[in-house]
Amino acid sequence: MSRQLAQSTLDGFRQELEEERARLMATVEEHERELEESLESEASSERIPDPATGEGGTLSFEYEMERRLDAASLAHVQQIDVALERLDNGTYGDCEDCGEAIPIERLRALPHTTRCVSCAAKRR
Repeated sequence: MSRQLAQSTLDGFRQELEEERARLMATVEEHERELEESLESEASSERIPDPATGEGGTLSFEYEMERRLDAASLAHVQQIDVALERLDNGTYGDCEDCGEAIPIERLRALPHTTRCVSCAAKRR
């Protein structure tokens, strides 16, 4: 059975989610700028590191790690967007699987969660 969260509580979760979303997007955008600048400087330099060398391999590894971090950040942004939609439509705090109220302690720990502990455990 769902419960009504106080508007001040909902507003606090909204602010936290929006701040986290902005922080993640700023990080992704910064990584994209850095990658673009790095690729431009490599393309304009006289010597592009050979991927078979230590230098080239390190750069390839760093690019791949940045891409993976960005993908994880964007996946988290999607979860935040879903939580914000749920705030807008009045279903925030209700488990999307069983409909029961998600404990406030869980929401405080994972404000983007859409499932109670029991239902989340079933999906693992």
